[in-house]
Amino acid sequence: MDPLTTIVALEALGYGCRDNGLVFAVNNHLWACVIHLLLHGTEEQKRRFLPQLSAGTLIGAHALSEPESGSDILSMTTVARREGDGYRLYGGKCFVSNGPVADVFVTLARTGDGGGRGQDQLSAFLVTSDMPGVVKAGEWSKMGLRSTPMGVVEFDGTPVPASHLLGREGAGYQVFTSAIEWERSFMFAAQVGAMERLLETSVRQANSRLQFGRSIGTFQAVSHQIADMKIRLELARMLLYRVGWLKQEGRLALPEATMAKVFFSESLVQTAMGAVDIHGARGYLADDGIERELRDALAGPIYTGINSVQRGILAELVGVRGALSGGEVR
Repeated sequence: MDPLTTIVALEALGYGCRDNGLVFAVNNHLWACVIHLLLHGTEEQKRRFLPQLSAGTLIGAHALSEPESGSDILSMTTVARREGDGYRLYGGKCFVSNGPVADVFVTLARTGDGGGRGQDQLSAFLVTSDMPGVVKAGEWSKMGLRSTPMGVVEFDGTPVPASHLLGREGAGYQVFTSAIEWERSFMFAAQVGAMERLLETSVRQANSRLQFGRSIGTFQAVSHQIADMKIRLELARMLLYRVGWLKQEGRLALPEATMAKVFFSESLVQTAMGAVDIHGARGYLADDGIERELRDALAGPIYTGINSVQRGILAELVGVRGALSGGEVR
């Protein structure tokens, strides 16, 4: 996988496809499921799952969050108990994007018997939806990204063969964190494309909409919003390509990926709000699609790690000891 080529493709996808929910579903499939298999799967696992995941005949998802375990993944209660040559999985996951339609779940569960919060207590599994005891228990209605189905997945004594262990037992936390840089930057590459699309839409509106005998773009209140859209777009693009370059060089990029996640998601919200404002009443109408852009953008600061936690992570990365302990966690 060429990181920079991948970024270009994802940015183009976000620019060209106005169905942000569909784009988000594709990104979840790639950066919450497929990437884990690429990084940690055995050759047998890759042969079995990657061709169909790549072709789209299998849909992937990440079963991680629980009702009482979101940002604090070490508190999860889903367990995988040893039974013979495999495991039995018990528990439930929520907020699973693609969950209601997924065929393969990268699932984290507690395998340690110490009952503590150690990172070595968690393991990662490839769980397929046709395994006994896998229950797709519901689908939720959302404010935005509505074409990405989200729901609850429950495991009622699901038998999981040892061959479906992703990495070694007790390495689930490392499996999860190893993909964070990819997920928190590459998943948002499409948002850079969406920002460019919204900028172009707003420029057209500013030039074509007349008020007081002239185009609204001649008023500073409008032209300055568009200038800010352009600034955010180019800064986001530079940060995105820096992360891509670092990954192409095989280097760590956690600070850059963390900054990217925060900046991209909040910039898209600001740009979408600006687009609504520039379009006026039409920006509020469902038929014109601008209000949908804002509804879709509002999820960005929440998914793949809420931004308040990301700021705590970044503060620790630059040397502030204990910054996460006082962070706002959901």
